[in-house]
Amino acid sequence: MQLRKPISAVGTSSCMAIAAVLVAAALPAAAQAQDAEAPVADETAADQGAIVVTGFRASLQNAINKKRNAEQIVESVSAEDIGKLPDASIAESIARLPGLTSQRVNGRSNSIAIRGFSPDFSTTLLNGREQTSTGDNRAVEYDQYPSEVVSAVNVYKTPMASLVGQGLSGTVDMRTIRPLDTGKRIITVGARGSYADLGKLNAGSTDKGYRVNAMYVDQFANDTLGIALGASYTNEPYQVKEYNAWGYSDLANGDRVIGGAKAMVTSTKLKRLGFNGTLQWRPTPNLTSTLDAFYSNFKDDQIKRGVEMPLAMDPDTAVLTPGTVENALVTSGEFSGVKSLVRNDLFQRHAKLYSFGWNTKWEGDDGWNAFFDVSYSKTDRNELSIETTAGTGRNTDGAYDTIGFNTGTKGSTFTHGLDYGNYDTILLTSPQGWGGTQIAPDGTAIRNGQDGYYNNRRIKDELWQFRTEVEHEFESGPLHSFQFGMNYTNRSKTLVPEEYFLGLAANTDGLTSVAVPEQYRKGTTDLGYAGLGSVISYDPAALVRDGIYNRVANPYGDVVVKSYAIRERLMTAYLQGNLDTDVGSAHLTGNFGVQAQWTDQNSRGASAVLLGTNANGSPNVGALARNESTDYLDVLPSLNLSLRFPGEFVIRFAAAREIIRPRLDDMRASESFSYLLTEDANGAPVAQVSGTSGNPALRPWRANALDLTFEKYFASKGYIAAQFFWKELKSYVYNQDILVPTSSLSLAPADDDVPFADTALINVPINGKGGKLYGVEIATTLPFDAFVSALEGFGVTGSVAYTKSKIQPSPGEAASALPGYSKWVANGTAYFEKAGFNARGSVRYRSTFLGEVSGFAANRVRRRAASETIVDAQIGYDFQPGSALEGLSLYIQGQNLTDAPFVTTNPGDTREVIDYQTYGRRFLAGFTYKF
Repeated sequence: MQLRKPISAVGTSSCMAIAAVLVAAALPAAAQAQDAEAPVADETAADQGAIVVTGFRASLQNAINKKRNAEQIVESVSAEDIGKLPDASIAESIARLPGLTSQRVNGRSNSIAIRGFSPDFSTTLLNGREQTSTGDNRAVEYDQYPSEVVSAVNVYKTPMASLVGQGLSGTVDMRTIRPLDTGKRIITVGARGSYADLGKLNAGSTDKGYRVNAMYVDQFANDTLGIALGASYTNEPYQVKEYNAWGYSDLANGDRVIGGAKAMVTSTKLKRLGFNGTLQWRPTPNLTSTLDAFYSNFKDDQIKRGVEMPLAMDPDTAVLTPGTVENALVTSGEFSGVKSLVRNDLFQRHAKLYSFGWNTKWEGDDGWNAFFDVSYSKTDRNELSIETTAGTGRNTDGAYDTIGFNTGTKGSTFTHGLDYGNYDTILLTSPQGWGGTQIAPDGTAIRNGQDGYYNNRRIKDELWQFRTEVEHEFESGPLHSFQFGMNYTNRSKTLVPEEYFLGLAANTDGLTSVAVPEQYRKGTTDLGYAGLGSVISYDPAALVRDGIYNRVANPYGDVVVKSYAIRERLMTAYLQGNLDTDVGSAHLTGNFGVQAQWTDQNSRGASAVLLGTNANGSPNVGALARNESTDYLDVLPSLNLSLRFPGEFVIRFAAAREIIRPRLDDMRASESFSYLLTEDANGAPVAQVSGTSGNPALRPWRANALDLTFEKYFASKGYIAAQFFWKELKSYVYNQDILVPTSSLSLAPADDDVPFADTALINVPINGKGGKLYGVEIATTLPFDAFVSALEGFGVTGSVAYTKSKIQPSPGEAASALPGYSKWVANGTAYFEKAGFNARGSVRYRSTFLGEVSGFAANRVRRRAASETIVDAQIGYDFQPGSALEGLSLYIQGQNLTDAPFVTTNPGDTREVIDYQTYGRRFLAGFTYKF
């Protein structure tokens, strides 16, 4: 019996995304001949004089073929050669796809937003398997994955039943090379150097870096055994000039003025060592066993130095003399009596990621196929934040400064009187006395104001996944095959904070200020861009390590309640039918099915207990353990249809129920409280309790989604598509203040004679009503030689996406405040590639959006970001066959060529700039050599 056999997808373990990358099995023969996924891999054709398309053009053609042949709505990025993606990072490549964009953090694109949703709404797979993350939640940060070890990235915008680990906005699947599918030995090496044109902003930093990579692919034992090994090492700097406003204050006459500000420069050293390996064994044509391994050692070390100035928000000492006022905003003037702080802060994120997978697949001659897959992913992450302060004296001691300011579109610039780079007058101390009197665990007062803060966060993330599937193919009829599968996922993630007050060891009387010892001085750091001159510079970690600062454990319960331990167990069963039939002159392919997902989640944390007032006036808080569980079932039907007409015109329709599980930190069992002494209706004293809490019973975001796409292809070289989508969120997770009985909380008396009020106001994430999100994406890739042969090598690719949001993330909040949402996203690349020479320029644009930036103690905070346009370019040369240097490719890249800043503003008035970060331009030069 001769059965219809589908062309294999990329990789033997790719059944997890099978319908998204399979070539349509029943296309007419002529169409199949045009639809080969690898248009440049046929060496015989090259030997016979056929035109061989390589490099970026080949990458675009591979991506077009994957898009056309897929049964889902999918966008793809294909490596233009083994070990070389078209961009410097995976995130930058993905951000150019239709409907996708990225947010820059410290100048790097490391997170992806799909169709107006933040990264929390999508999932990322590696070879079809779920991965742990280096962030606090589920979203994968792409800095962790070297682009050189990835051969392709597929972004599925619609789900199907057999896609396990799917997201609500989309699913990103990174693929590594399958050695038995290449059919030949490949050896590549590459290196590049990088230069940051902002220079060496911090004392001791660098503006130059490098990365090296190598890959080896081979087959043995008559092509029954294959191996692929890859390695990449990165050591690159990033420099940032930062301005941050505390906010803006209201004056008595109704005008507003800057309340306080920080001007700091950040120097980052990014080091990453990555390895991946794949071993494939195919003892018979029917049986393939594949073992994957990936390891990444990631170190992101930052030093921040600058000046922080309490201005209008320090009414005790700062006195404003207004200058220019424009439309009720004071844009110039000066503050006298300012007690500034010189900051030397350190932030280190170190993470090790391990990922292993084993897949065995049987493809029978009788129409029965099956596979079994087991995978393990683990991330160990450590985040250390050290904040230290210096000034002219402790609290009210020492000199005060007069700060002039001019507020404009780039924030504020300043004038000053004090020399912040003078080690004789700028001393280690607590200039503002922030933190009050610090209390040791034994109850003794040890410090009048904290001299710094030490915050070490330890995060462990572990995930096991087991999956099996059976498929049966049919000889005839509209149903091509039927799949049944089961998947079990067990994930656990823990966060343990270690927080300490820093106190100068020499400060035994709680009043002393100390000069930076000579051996720790690093010269000065220039803040001329903000008008503040130079600041003293030292290594805060060295001062802690060598005992200049003592660490005193923060004894308060509000530290304990930041910890959590989340465990999720998911059992997924799915049924999927795959269609393949003629409908008149057209051909219909697609799939339909249902996925049932049982979730059992548990959260352990701590519940804060109020125990009165500390000596420094803050609430005295203890903690009790809290452990809660819940379970629920989701049923997720899906339908994907592709109607393929003669002339390479395709209409796609998709309908699905989509979910994404809640943020892990929202699911924490921890809760904390504070209270305010007030009076009841009878004038009697009473303590009003308020607080915050996670929600261990939180359910997923859920949405009903429809997609309709029209695609026209041009001779396997180009296409134009219009993609319409609509999502109705049936539930959404947002924070709400709720009243609960005080008796249900773990509270000790606030004071001996003051009772608590009957109810407490607690802010908690809950499942509420959602909203709608809909839009259209217009995308195209047009090689000009498809229309005019004389323009061979020239072409353009790009897209424009418009998205409309009617989702309110919080009651009463504007609908457009959806995190990550930009109304307009556009990108375009013009390229030329011929006879080995290649050049391209790219532009990315996104309109204003709600982004995440690093706040106090490295916590992520959301702020309204201004629109931005990023311009990149690259030129290169590939030495041609017959040349003595055949296999060598050289290139030069320029990133962020217009030096586009990252800007956030006050939603009430866009003139009130909160953040203004400048990353500068980056220039890179490198080579790859393929043996």
